[in-house]
Amino acid sequence: MKLIPNLLSAARLALAPYLFFLLWRHEYASALAVCFFAGLTDALDGFAARRFGAASRVGAYLDPIADKVLLSGAFVTLALSGAIARWLAALVVGRDLLILVAVAAAFLLTSQRNFPPSIWGKASTAAQIAFIFFALAQLSGLGGMRLVEALKWVTAALTAWSGIHYALRGVRYSGSFQHTSQ
Repeated sequence: MKLIPNLLSAARLALAPYLFFLLWRHEYASALAVCFFAGLTDALDGFAARRFGAASRVGAYLDPIADKVLLSGAFVTLALSGAIARWLAALVVGRDLLILVAVAAAFLLTSQRNFPPSIWGKASTAAQIAFIFFALAQLSGLGGMRLVEALKWVTAALTAWSGIHYALRGVRYSGSFQHTSQ
């Protein structure tokens, strides 16, 4: 039972190349189905980890890595194929890279090992997921152009704000670290 959440996260990560292939080939209906399946496995791995007490250190890293690979890769692939605005993909991926660099620096330079997501980070991720899902639905011919346009701006705003929020949190933490270490 304890392996189920990690297997679901690993399956989601393994789906990433196939999703990117579908996106590159403009097979949006199939990509939408893969995204739906990935979302289902994400919900199930979290449920299984909580319900069966199967949370693990590996899962704590594997789950968000799988999410970020799928999301960032989807944004990049859609942007490179011209299906979505490149600036939006750059904002999403840029924010994630800045957070990754900051976490790596904190990991190397401090004793900090816990990097919980903020409410703004979670809201940004939710907006990004909704944008990709509805953009794929619209690209599949299911309509929703106005919704996708609105979600683009909501995603941009939440992504930018969460990046600023994480930066402020990092500066605040590094300031308190300097005071306590002297």
